[in-house]
Amino acid sequence: MDYVTRAVRAEEWPQVRQLRLDALRDPAAPVAFLESYEEAAAKPDAYWQDRAAASAAGGGGRVRQFVAESPEGVWVGSVTVLVESPADEVRFGEAPAVEQAHLFGVFVRPEVRGTGVTDALFREAVAWAWSRSSPQLERVRLYVHERNPRAAAFYRRFGFVPSGQRIPAPGDRGELELEYVLGRDG
Repeated sequence: MDYVTRAVRAEEWPQVRQLRLDALRDPAAPVAFLESYEEAAAKPDAYWQDRAAASAAGGGGRVRQFVAESPEGVWVGSVTVLVESPADEVRFGEAPAVEQAHLFGVFVRPEVRGTGVTDALFREAVAWAWSRSSPQLERVRLYVHERNPRAAAFYRRFGFVPSGQRIPAPGDRGELELEYVLGRDG
């Protein structure tokens, strides 16, 4: 694999925006993401600038976006990590009972799926989560839509296991999001 995985830099906000828009055009987007292409495309440049800057600075140590970049400089995938504490406002899912990381926004371009890019992104994201010392995180979690078996299979292969927690998927269609977790010793 000739791809480099690394954290996003603040000045790369146009690439952050473009990769997100590309992800939202993917056929799996309705079960993989919580926003539509139209919603993301309508956001002003300042939103994307703030998002990239927060990630580049580690969001005060609480958020980091990682990308996979080809030798030609093309971004082929991304994952974002958010540190969650029991006292935090709940953004998605259930309030955490422990200090943890939440992986979200996972996207890998179709032409590089199955090449190891997703593994490399997850290794980078999980390593960042485990490297934190204040607070030290006890687990990493993510949610997967019940109609996204390809993603669920990857998460299990990587070491995540279903926690048994299920929450309603956004959109009031009677569908579920399933929580998967990876313990520090996992």
